Amino acid sequence: MKFIADFHIHSKFSIATSRMLVPEVLELWGKKKGIALLGTGDAVHPGWMSELKEKLTETGSGLLTLKKSYRHSAVNELENGIEVHFILTAEISCIYKKGGKVRKVHNLIVAPSFSAFDTISKRLGKIGNIVSDGRPILGIDSKDLLEIVLNSCPEAFIIPAHIWTPWFSVLGSKSGFDSIDECYDDLSKYIFAVETGLSSDPPMNWQCSFLDRFSLVSNSDAHSPENLGREANIFDTDLSYGAVVKALKREAEGFLGTIEYFPEEGKYHFDGHRKCGICWEPNVTKSHNGICSVCGKKVTVGVYNRVWELSDRFVNGREKNRNIFYSLTPLKNILSEVYKVGAASRRIGFEYEKLIRAAGSEFAVLIDKPVDELKQINSDLGTGIERLRARRVWLTAGYDGIFGSVKVL
Repeated sequence: MKFIADFHIHSKFSIATSRMLVPEVLELWGKKKGIALLGTGDAVHPGWMSELKEKLTETGSGLLTLKKSYRHSAVNELENGIEVHFILTAEISCIYKKGGKVRKVHNLIVAPSFSAFDTISKRLGKIGNIVSDGRPILGIDSKDLLEIVLNSCPEAFIIPAHIWTPWFSVLGSKSGFDSIDECYDDLSKYIFAVETGLSSDPPMNWQCSFLDRFSLVSNSDAHSPENLGREANIFDTDLSYGAVVKALKREAEGFLGTIEYFPEEGKYHFDGHRKCGICWEPNVTKSHNGICSVCGKKVTVGVYNRVWELSDRFVNGREKNRNIFYSLTPLKNILSEVYKVGAASRRIGFEYEKLIRAAGSEFAVLIDKPVDELKQINSDLGTGIERLRARRVWLTAGYDGIFGSVKVL
């Protein structure tokens, strides 16, 4: 069974997230997007776990589904054949000192049952505060977190989150390491997948041979329902916890590839200094010794530069025997160009709903729907999707916390 999965999201209990991040709305937007498997996010938070237990039911396959009594009424209007399942996940912000340097690493925990997360939460609750934020900040070494997860449930695992992000990641320029092994030591053999983040794509990661042994996954890290699937994963397996894990471990076929942002659209792609409006490519940063030419402070070294720093080879962007990937931008952004109004406007909301009901889902429009059919709906829409699929787009790179942009018309 071919399906799309987005493992890394958040709930209404995380800081700076939408109040609409609740199971019934997540299911609705999963169907709108075309996502059959969604992470729950924030599963160590007691309040969120209580809501998950109330509204979701375990299927016996390591996944969960929403109880019909909680289903959003609008779900019935989306007849696309997608039944949304959930997989229990939680992101932990680990801040600690190692190798004489303060480290700030985000880790995504994935586990197959409520009981497994109950055990993990109980142990983490003894270390720090897991109540004040859905993504708790704990003073624990990433290796020690991994050990707790594995001892709590042998089937559970950790995915290092958005591995290149400057401030909070395993390879980030500000507080990361120079390899996965350096972070997790002898337990690194239990890491089999890494999340590449919005500001990098597979070809960038292929430049680093030390990442070859890991499955490269992509997720939305969504803080609102509409951002689900801005990056995601494509599987062709049974819809079960065990099948997904085997595919990611490469013990079986089935992990086909990823859906990606154009990396330039991510908010940490290039180097820069937001307050001063400085946005630099690596060679310019080097020529300035990493110092902002406006204020004299250090610029934030972005993902492109950091990958370049750790790379040890050149690999073609469409190399054979690699997983497929699609570079996309959200459908509402394209509709905004077509109709020349803001992506958050009522007009775009109306056109979006009409289009996904006709096509089945957002990903059906962006990936599958024949261009000729889209041109019959709207010629500019068809042209925009055609250019997107061919990667013939106009890009403005993001930097130092500012998102970049993709234009198709």
